[in-house]
Amino acid sequence: MATAEKKRPWISSGAGRRPSRKEVLERKKAIGELIRKAISVKDHLVQFPAFHKFQRNGNYIVLFGTVEVPMSRYDLVHLSVSGLSVCLESGCGDKLTLPMRKYIQNLLKVNMEEPYGPEWPSEEKIKRQEMVAPEARYIFIKQYSNGFTTECSMNQGAGVEHNHTSCNEGRLVGFVHYRFVLEEDLPVVYVYELQMEPSAQGKGLGKFMMQLIEQIACKNQMGAVMLTVQKANTQAMAFYTKLRYVISSTSPSRVDPQIGIEKSYGILCKTFDSQTKSKLEDGDEEL
Repeated sequence: MATAEKKRPWISSGAGRRPSRKEVLERKKAIGELIRKAISVKDHLVQFPAFHKFQRNGNYIVLFGTVEVPMSRYDLVHLSVSGLSVCLESGCGDKLTLPMRKYIQNLLKVNMEEPYGPEWPSEEKIKRQEMVAPEARYIFIKQYSNGFTTECSMNQGAGVEHNHTSCNEGRLVGFVHYRFVLEEDLPVVYVYELQMEPSAQGKGLGKFMMQLIEQIACKNQMGAVMLTVQKANTQAMAFYTKLRYVISSTSPSRVDPQIGIEKSYGILCKTFDSQTKSKLEDGDEEL
């Protein structure tokens, strides 16, 4: 996986001296511009090459592609995992349809009411507000029962020839809600939600979606992917640990162990460059 190490703007102030005010302001301006640029992208699936096909571990094949339809553009990723065929669509919080909002609310309740316990009623209200924020970005996962909805053939001259059908007929089985934000003055992708229906869990989709989010982060020169996990959700904690996410220095348990005991959540991260690792993993105050 490509990293953001050589791409993300960094002001080097020289070993052994503090950066000047001008250098700090220039760096903040550059990082702010990265965030604004990433947020301005309507659909982050478009950032990938027009069409790719690859096989991993002999279990599934992934196809990236785009399809043009009248009055709209659907940017799709087609994935077959253990006999489960799906396609992915991008979305934005302030453009969600009423059925889509209800789907998100219902799936959140199914998956998260138990881990949150008595905190759920208040958390549910917060999540409903977060859901429709203009800066919220989504990738929706739709399942198909009859294999791929795309046919493709390799062409030596043109690369790939492909014919698509719309993703509209698929059944929703999950979604990712993510945002481009500043964390400790560093540009990161923050995963607000990764939710799969029970029928779609345990099939490799969650891992694939997190790998896709990491690619989006690196493509947009973000220094890390971060997320919050309820301590009671031990299955989720084990899942992210297996993907090499670690407890961030911003997590309550790292900031103050006593406070960490009282809090019901932890903050995890995976960093892509040494400066971000130094601050978000190691907890160094100065970079």
